[in-house]
Amino acid sequence: MAPTVLITGASEGIGKATALLFARQGYDLVLAARHADRLEALAQEVQSIGCPAPLTITCDVTDSSQVNALVQKALGNYGYIDVLINNAGIFASGPVEQFSLSDWHQIIDTNLWGYIHTINALLPHFLQRRSGTIVNLSSIGGKVPSAYLVPYCTSKFGVTGLTESLQVELQPKGIHVCGIYPNLIKSTLMERAVFRGQDEQDTHTRRGQLENVLKNPVVEKPEDVANAIWDAVKNKKSEVMVGSANLSQSLYRLFPGLIKWVSRQGLKNQDN
Repeated sequence: MAPTVLITGASEGIGKATALLFARQGYDLVLAARHADRLEALAQEVQSIGCPAPLTITCDVTDSSQVNALVQKALGNYGYIDVLINNAGIFASGPVEQFSLSDWHQIIDTNLWGYIHTINALLPHFLQRRSGTIVNLSSIGGKVPSAYLVPYCTSKFGVTGLTESLQVELQPKGIHVCGIYPNLIKSTLMERAVFRGQDEQDTHTRRGQLENVLKNPVVEKPEDVANAIWDAVKNKKSEVMVGSANLSQSLYRLFPGLIKWVSRQGLKNQDN
């Protein structure tokens, strides 16, 4: 029987690249995302490279009932899941006081609670089998704090803590847990990103800053993250830093005060 992987946020960017890679590696796919049309387009692409049709399920990971239904449908279709890849996420930038509580909930509900929902729903299956792999997409923002990314870093530090704590508890029970830590990725993250500023011009400037960064040819691509995920699953790694994230972490360890100053100066814009 082919191994089976469940991927959230699967219809675009990192999720899409990961789905295509795992399909080529012989996995059966369960693909979850909010947009049915994009999932269907990806399903057709998977079949076009000669792989079996994936199971596609529309799901908002912030809704635990939808996540429970997702997991039950996946298990009902395949009978087992070998790998869970938590990927759905949202980026956010701006002065911390400009984020409303609604913004905070949107960011944390997606980036952290979405992961908790899938793990909570699928963990009994893994424990019963005494095997399984959980891959959590975190970020260098879950290792290195940054000014003007406070809600985002909060959610990603939460993912890091979730991942590392799960590793300690679940490793003796046969369950492998891995954290993936990319830097900014040249993907569709702008589509759902939340930008806040002191005024409309400040907000527009922040969006433009990120757009310009993503145009840089040295920025990693979704395929780079997909390869890191595959490396983590295949080689049972507990942590994979993707590309330039290695440099970011090393610089922060050596010069934490300097890196904090750089983030403040680089992202403050109109903030005093």
